[in-house]
Amino acid sequence: MLVTGLQKRLTLLQFPAVRLCLEERSSAMTENEISKIIVDAAIEVHRELGGPGLLEDVYEEALDEELRLRGLRVERQLPVRIVYKGRTLRKPLRLDMKVENLVLVDNKAVTQWNPIFEAQMLTYLRLTGLKLGLVINFGERLVHRGIHRFVNGLPDDVDLNAKTQSRRDAKEGGH
Repeated sequence: MLVTGLQKRLTLLQFPAVRLCLEERSSAMTENEISKIIVDAAIEVHRELGGPGLLEDVYEEALDEELRLRGLRVERQLPVRIVYKGRTLRKPLRLDMKVENLVLVDNKAVTQWNPIFEAQMLTYLRLTGLKLGLVINFGERLVHRGIHRFVNGLPDDVDLNAKTQSRRDAKEGGH
C-alpha cells in the first residue's frame, strides 16, 4: 500500500511527542534549540542501533529519519560550490546534513577524534555563512562523548552537554 506524505504526517501526529515538536516549530527556533534536538536525536539513534560498529552512512540515514520524526527539516549531502579566484570549481563540497537551514551536522563513525574534523567544520560554517555546526562521532561507545559543537559568531548561551569550540578556543589549542 502506498502511503502519501499527508497520511504519514497524520499518523505521526498521533504520537504526543511528535505533535508537541511540530507545534513548537510554528515559532522560529534558534540554532541552540535546534542543536539540542539534534543531540537528543543522535543519542536515540545510537541507543536504537546499538552503539558503535556501523558505517557513517547508516548513522546519517537513521539520524535523518529521527530528526524528521521530531518535525525538523533536514537536507542531506548538500553540494556547496567553492569559488577560487573568481572561478567556481567543478567539484562541489558535500555537507552531510543541514537542519532547519541553520545548523550543519557532520557525521563520523571513527574510533579516534582527528583535529581535522574541527578545521573542516569551521570551514563549512565559513563557506555557508552559518553559525553553528555539530560533529557527531557515532564511533564512540557513549555518543554524547563524541558530540563536538563549533560556533562561528554565535553567542554561546546554552549548555548542551556537548564540547563547545570556537575559533578563539581553537587558537588556544583547546579541544
